[in-house]
Amino acid sequence: MEYLLGIDVGTVRTKAILYDTKLRAKQVFRETYSLYRDAAGMAEQEPAEVLAAVEKVINDAAAVVKRENCTLLAVAFSSENQSLILLDENYEPLTRIITWADTRARQVASRIKRNLVARELFMDTGTPIHPMSPFVKLLWLKEEHPQLLAKTAYVADIKSYIFHYLFDTFKIDISVASCSGMLNINTRNWDEQALKMTTMQAHQLPEIVSSTSQEVGLTPAAQARLQIPADTPFVYGGFGGAMSNIGLGAVEKGTVAISIGTSAAVRVMTDAPVIDPQQRLFCYALDAEHWVIGGPLNNGGDVFQWAVNHLVDANAVKNEGTDPFKLANQVIADVPAGSHGLIFHPFLGGERAPIWDANARGSFFGLNQLHTRADMLRSVMEGITMNVGSVFEVLTDLVGSPQKVMAAGGFTDSLVWRQMLADVLGYPVGIAMAHGSCCLGAATIALKSLGRIEDFSIVKDLLAEAKVYEPDDATAYTYQKYQPLFNQVEQLLKPAYAAISQLQEQ
Repeated sequence: MEYLLGIDVGTVRTKAILYDTKLRAKQVFRETYSLYRDAAGMAEQEPAEVLAAVEKVINDAAAVVKRENCTLLAVAFSSENQSLILLDENYEPLTRIITWADTRARQVASRIKRNLVARELFMDTGTPIHPMSPFVKLLWLKEEHPQLLAKTAYVADIKSYIFHYLFDTFKIDISVASCSGMLNINTRNWDEQALKMTTMQAHQLPEIVSSTSQEVGLTPAAQARLQIPADTPFVYGGFGGAMSNIGLGAVEKGTVAISIGTSAAVRVMTDAPVIDPQQRLFCYALDAEHWVIGGPLNNGGDVFQWAVNHLVDANAVKNEGTDPFKLANQVIADVPAGSHGLIFHPFLGGERAPIWDANARGSFFGLNQLHTRADMLRSVMEGITMNVGSVFEVLTDLVGSPQKVMAAGGFTDSLVWRQMLADVLGYPVGIAMAHGSCCLGAATIALKSLGRIEDFSIVKDLLAEAKVYEPDDATAYTYQKYQPLFNQVEQLLKPAYAAISQLQEQ
């Protein structure tokens, strides 16, 4: 038996899944680590903790492979978007890993967006101006920590840092490079204007390679810590969103992939770059034949968890001996669509697509004396879903109506939420029940790298048939009236976000 190991290096955990060559999952491995929020807006990881987690899942998988007397064909990676770590001349960390969730560069982002250069950068890089972007983070470091930037010899993401430790190379796959705001999607090289603005030199950034590129020959230090043969191929893979699309079988323009977990995203793969003239969506390169167009959202399951924590009656949970999330779903199911005229904007953590405003804040609109906690709970779930719907609208306007919509993530644990997504979008939604699409996408990349498959479409034939949720006509009609109002109120509140954000920091 031959195995592949797909690894997803995420914001708070690393997950790995062992697959056979038919991409059937055999075993799952997980390791968590801290996300450090020591200061306002900070969201950092400790490099050693992430590296230790990667080593642990590899060794745990290797133990299974060895016990079954099998062969590990390759290890392939999916990784979080927009991570940044500064390194010295010996490739040792000068900083923690600054993640996509770090918003300390939001004032810099706001200032750039008011400048004409913002549009030029977006057209060249496909990356909206936002504090998530390593490009914007470097500008913030240039302003706030110039001495630190002066000491910097190299700028890495988490995956290029891991690969340097494992193989003494300094490379980045093109998809992660494309997420940085530093890659020119037309030339596929580091963008000259972005380099000039950040005072970086091209040699300080990793060499750009394809998603199927391999490294073989572990360093002595890595060999001593990993219980696998030193000649095991490691495949670069891509950023998590692209890997998720592949893992869901959403590998063509007619299939939209939606994920709602802690955060959320709406994406489609195309065979050519598609740039949104209004700068609402990203356009990232995956390889020479594929591009990923879409929008990430900060606010997903984490906002629903906040609502459950604050709005579910603790006494009812205790008296009924049930789980608060289960009780919340029961309560929501009894409230009609539209929550009796209550709209919730879920921007508790700022927002990325489609408004790209780190200062955005959440709100209830339409609240009156008749509303109950049950109405508010449903409104929160509807607000998260209509926020996804607003990105879906932009995407379909840009690339056309989809033939199929696939969805995955922790939200699938809720029957109410699955149906709500179909009703809000007004499209049938296929639900992928397995929570490992990023790992599966990485394993698929490994098969292509090894020459075992020619393209990603093989995944569609290997996936279990998705359960499809059809929109209810009456409910979908209700949401057709609420979605424009959701979008209108968002635009009305947008000018006030910066002021309320500033007041909250005083």
